Amino acid sequence: MKIIWSVFAKAELQNIFDYYKENASVRVAANLVEDIVKESHSLITAQYIGQVESNLSGRKETYRYLVYKSYKILYTINEAEQSIQIADVFDTRQNPIKINRKK
Repeated sequence: MKIIWSVFAKAELQNIFDYYKENASVRVAANLVEDIVKESHSLITAQYIGQVESNLSGRKETYRYLVYKSYKILYTINEAEQSIQIADVFDTRQNPIKINRKK
C-alpha cells in the first residue's frame, strides 16, 4: 500500500505548521507536522486500524481516521490501486460539524 496525501490534506498540514510557527516556534511546528506524517505510515501495514468517521457517513467513500494528539487523520482506502488517500487532518478542538467541509 502507498500513501497519497490530497492537496486539501497538505494544505491543512501547512496551516498547522503556520499556526505553531507563529504561536510556538519553527521547531515545534516542524516536529508536530513530521509526527502527524509519521503516524500515517502505520496505515501501510494496517489499513483498517482506524475507526469509521460517522460524521462523514453520507459520502460515497468510507472515511476512516487515526488520532494523533488533537488531530484526526482522515483517510480512504482504495484496494484496487493499493493506496491510502489522506483526505484531511482535522483539529478535533473545532466544532465537529466542520469535518464535513469540502475535501
